[in-house]
Amino acid sequence: MSIDPRHSHVPSWRKPVGMLAIMGLLTLWAVMVGSLSSLIGQLPIWAQVPVYIVLGIAWLWILPLKHLLRWMETGIWRKY
Repeated sequence: MSIDPRHSHVPSWRKPVGMLAIMGLLTLWAVMVGSLSSLIGQLPIWAQVPVYIVLGIAWLWILPLKHLLRWMETGIWRKY
Protein backbone atom coordinates (compact mmCIF):
# COMPACT_ATOMS: atom_id res chain seq x y z
CA MET A 1 0.00 0.00 0.00
CA SER A 2 1.55 3.26 -1.08
CA ILE A 3 0.70 6.72 0.18
CA ASP A 4 -0.13 9.27 -2.47
CA PRO A 5 2.04 12.38 -1.81
CA ARG A 6 -0.58 14.62 -3.42
CA HIS A 7 -2.89 14.03 -0.44
CA SER A 8 -0.65 15.27 2.31
CA HIS A 9 -2.35 16.21 5.58
CA VAL A 10 -2.58 19.92 6.30
CA PRO A 11 -3.27 20.67 9.98
CA SER A 12 -6.42 22.63 10.64
CA TRP A 13 -6.39 25.81 12.72
CA ARG A 14 -9.84 24.87 14.08
CA LYS A 15 -8.53 22.24 16.52
CA PRO A 16 -6.22 24.49 18.57
CA VAL A 17 -8.82 27.29 18.53
CA GLY A 18 -11.53 24.84 19.56
CA MET A 19 -9.44 23.45 22.41
CA LEU A 20 -8.77 26.96 23.69
CA ALA A 21 -12.50 27.69 23.49
CA ILE A 22 -13.33 24.50 25.41
CA MET A 23 -10.79 25.35 28.11
CA GLY A 24 -12.20 28.88 28.32
CA LEU A 25 -15.79 27.66 28.61
CA LEU A 26 -14.86 25.16 31.31
CA THR A 27 -12.96 27.84 33.20
CA LEU A 28 -15.96 30.18 33.07
CA TRP A 29 -18.25 27.36 34.25
CA ALA A 30 -15.89 26.54 37.15
CA VAL A 31 -15.74 30.21 38.17
CA MET A 32 -19.53 30.43 38.07
CA VAL A 33 -19.98 27.31 40.18
CA GLY A 34 -17.24 28.48 42.54
CA SER A 35 -18.97 31.83 42.97
CA LEU A 36 -22.13 29.98 43.98
CA SER A 37 -20.26 27.97 46.62
CA SER A 38 -21.06 30.48 49.38
CA LEU A 39 -24.77 30.03 48.70
CA ILE A 40 -24.48 26.27 48.30
CA GLY A 41 -22.37 26.08 51.47
CA GLN A 42 -25.31 27.35 53.51
CA LEU A 43 -27.34 24.29 52.56
CA PRO A 44 -27.20 21.14 54.65
CA ILE A 45 -24.60 18.61 53.48
CA TRP A 46 -27.27 16.21 52.18
CA ALA A 47 -28.52 18.99 49.87
CA GLN A 48 -25.06 20.16 48.76
CA VAL A 49 -24.09 16.82 47.25
CA PRO A 50 -26.91 16.67 44.66
CA VAL A 51 -26.42 20.34 43.77
CA TYR A 52 -22.73 19.82 43.01
CA ILE A 53 -23.48 16.61 41.10
CA VAL A 54 -26.08 18.40 38.95
CA LEU A 55 -23.77 21.39 38.37
CA GLY A 56 -20.92 19.02 37.56
CA ILE A 57 -22.94 17.21 34.92
CA ALA A 58 -25.06 20.13 33.63
CA TRP A 59 -22.20 21.80 31.76
CA LEU A 60 -22.31 18.96 29.23
CA TRP A 61 -25.76 20.10 28.09
CA ILE A 62 -25.55 23.83 28.76
CA LEU A 63 -22.26 24.59 27.04
CA PRO A 64 -22.27 24.11 23.24
CA LEU A 65 -19.57 21.41 23.36
CA LYS A 66 -21.24 19.07 20.86
CA HIS A 67 -21.40 21.79 18.22
CA LEU A 68 -17.89 22.97 19.03
CA LEU A 69 -16.44 19.47 18.63
CA ARG A 70 -18.31 18.99 15.34
CA TRP A 71 -16.97 22.33 14.09
CA MET A 72 -13.43 21.36 15.06
CA GLU A 73 -13.66 18.16 12.98
CA THR A 74 -15.73 19.27 9.98
CA GLY A 75 -15.88 23.05 9.92
CA ILE A 76 -19.69 22.93 10.13
CA TRP A 77 -21.29 24.36 13.28
CA ARG A 78 -24.75 22.73 13.03
CA LYS A 79 -25.81 19.55 11.34
CA TYR A 80 -28.97 20.07 9.31
